[in-house]
Amino acid sequence: TLRRSNAVDIVGEDCRAVRDCVGLIDNTGFSRYEVRGADAEARLDRVMAGKLPGPGRARLAPMLGHDGRLKGDLTIFNWGDGIWWMMGSYYLREWHMRWFHDHLAAGDGDVQVRDISDAVCGFALAGPMSREVLAALTQEDVSHKALPFMGCRQMDVGLIRARVGRLSVTGELGYEINCSSAEHITLRNLLLEAGKEHGIREFGYYALNSLRLEKGFGIWSAEFTQGYTPGMTGMDRWIDFSKTGFVGHDAALKEKQQNTAPQKLVTLDIDCDDADASGFEPVWSGDRRVGFITSGGYGHYIGKSLAMALVDPELASPGTELTAHIVGRECAARVLEPSPFDPNGEKMRL
Repeated sequence: TLRRSNAVDIVGEDCRAVRDCVGLIDNTGFSRYEVRGADAEARLDRVMAGKLPGPGRARLAPMLGHDGRLKGDLTIFNWGDGIWWMMGSYYLREWHMRWFHDHLAAGDGDVQVRDISDAVCGFALAGPMSREVLAALTQEDVSHKALPFMGCRQMDVGLIRARVGRLSVTGELGYEINCSSAEHITLRNLLLEAGKEHGIREFGYYALNSLRLEKGFGIWSAEFTQGYTPGMTGMDRWIDFSKTGFVGHDAALKEKQQNTAPQKLVTLDIDCDDADASGFEPVWSGDRRVGFITSGGYGHYIGKSLAMALVDPELASPGTELTAHIVGRECAARVLEPSPFDPNGEKMRL
């Protein structure tokens, strides 16, 4: 059905478990690339548009084409031992690896790039009790001071030597725990056992979609594609314009200086009681089409039908009244603040 199915209550329970307690999700379905070598940092600084993280830190890392359009919305980890990781969309592995071979590892210099997506997998913990679950499995200090938001380091989780990053797509306190594929089932069992007393619940990607929409977090193939620019999608806030020479610099700087983005990404609250947007529905201002929805779903925790959309720049301000067609019916829609749930991101940074 194009309307809400009988799974809606189950998805809602998943979302509330993550927001109120702790949830566990398999995040093996993300690509992982390892970069190492004496020239790795310098080459990465040219390929990535953003500022590189320091040792023991992670950052969101937009990657641009020569025309300034997006090539990837990656997360880059500096493990502090000469090894860098990049994580992104699993199905883009071959496409990204061709780009890395042409722009990261090509020519002279000591840089090795390896796709480790099948060798490394893992889980994400998310929710206010996630720190307690992780702390029960390690002798390492995982307090906020020792492992702050967007921090990362190698540690023992049970008997597994894991690489752990403190970040979360849900907008909650969270950790991404990576292990070898041979240890995947063991890691799941450890986390579920440690989380029993905290009411841990495994949740799925329908719930993750709801949670990230409540935060206004975009995803590749919906809000971010190679046809869109940083200025359209808000990814320009992660670009380090103080550095020069990175791929796509001139085109991205021109867009920023001249404010030429043809549309802007916004989050919408849609008045629809039995269906939600899924993508490519038209958005209207009066009888004029002013954009389209990139993705949507029901925000179970805040109780709103949500969508992200690209609209004409002059209509991107919070409070703007619009309409959208959802399953053939025109519904009222309003532009929301960029992050409807926890707008200041305090929960992620606890």
